[in-house]
Amino acid sequence: MITFAQSMMMDIQYEATQAFARDLDQVDTLYHFRTRFNFPQHNGKDVVYMCGNSLGLQPRSVEYLMQQELKDWAKYGVEGHFQAANSWFSYHQIFSERLARVVGAKKDEVVATNTLTVNLHLLMISFYRPGGNRYKILMEAGAFPSDQYAVETQVRMHGYDPEDAIIEIAPKPGKHIIEEEDIIRAIEEAGDSLALVMLGGVNYYTGQYFDLKQITAAAHKAGAYAGYDLAHAAGNIPMQLHDWDVDFACWCSYKYLNSGPGGVGGLYVHEKHCGNPEIFRLGGWWGNDEKDRFKMRKGFIPQNNAGSWQMSNAPVFNMVAHNAALDIHDKAGMKALREKSEKLTGFAEFLLKQIKHLSFEIITPSDPTRRGCQLSLLFADNGREVFDALTKNGVIADWREPNVIRIAPVPLYNSFEDVYRFYEILQTVNRS
Repeated sequence: MITFAQSMMMDIQYEATQAFARDLDQVDTLYHFRTRFNFPQHNGKDVVYMCGNSLGLQPRSVEYLMQQELKDWAKYGVEGHFQAANSWFSYHQIFSERLARVVGAKKDEVVATNTLTVNLHLLMISFYRPGGNRYKILMEAGAFPSDQYAVETQVRMHGYDPEDAIIEIAPKPGKHIIEEEDIIRAIEEAGDSLALVMLGGVNYYTGQYFDLKQITAAAHKAGAYAGYDLAHAAGNIPMQLHDWDVDFACWCSYKYLNSGPGGVGGLYVHEKHCGNPEIFRLGGWWGNDEKDRFKMRKGFIPQNNAGSWQMSNAPVFNMVAHNAALDIHDKAGMKALREKSEKLTGFAEFLLKQIKHLSFEIITPSDPTRRGCQLSLLFADNGREVFDALTKNGVIADWREPNVIRIAPVPLYNSFEDVYRFYEILQTVNRS
């Protein structure tokens, strides 16, 4: 039997047995959190859900909390803005402290608002202010399409040619991972032509986590801003955005934060920018100074916090799931989640290396400090057939062209036995 102390050691010696997986679950202090989520079913059993990097599971408490808001709407009508159990007028404020703990920020530096790409555009309008020789943006090649589209159209909006203004950093030939030293070198070479570094905190395709502290320091040394899309990092990897002096960031809430499809997004702006009148931002009613909001007069006066990037009042029903999910996430805590994540993903990696009858390589970094809980499996051939066979046998994973299966054993609700069941099913694929 594995002891709790042994389970906390990162050099634990894994075994490819169900009994070993169950032993790890027995000493997992986060195991009980899985009972707070609804699992899809397959043949009357919970599926092996390995797709939290695309859409997290539904917290069971969402239904109750949604009913509460519906009752308050029926009971109070418009007065629910102030009389509801959670005042709709200030609903967005209930997330600030919990979100701050997720991304390592001060509570006035974060706000739950809008959606991911909307926030990215709003933040780039503030922090991509090209002029003279300084107009270029550095990003990773093969970034998620919405990031590519946002950067491309922001550049065009200012009258620049994306082929000239966008610097894309790609892996070295024959490699899958972008080395930080190549990013730093590109920043240094761009020098005073660089206006902004805008990377995904975790690359959606490979699962690589970038060293945001080091990259931010290099960007600032070059005189550029540093901003990040944290869609695959928020709730997955502990961060310290404030201490790292990151200028801005944004994220979605429907992956590791389990807040439902198209759930409300979030954004972070360092406090040194929030109160700076020189930082231009588009005005919206809910971004205006709360003291003057109902005076209904001309002249946008931004709040002295990240809330000034809000556009409209909180979409309360959309935010109910976010409230339920953040409550669970906050109770678990990023430190404990990360400790389990490293062991859970390490176990998955160990088991995958036992597979000999399928031709694939893990293109996610093996170093736990350079990844979250995602592992990306690049198949030499017939990857889609393998994916379809997994789906048929009750495994929900994620397929990405041209030949990658992404799995994400999420520490909040996945167990070590889930990981073993995935391995057991994969062992049977193409062996008929």
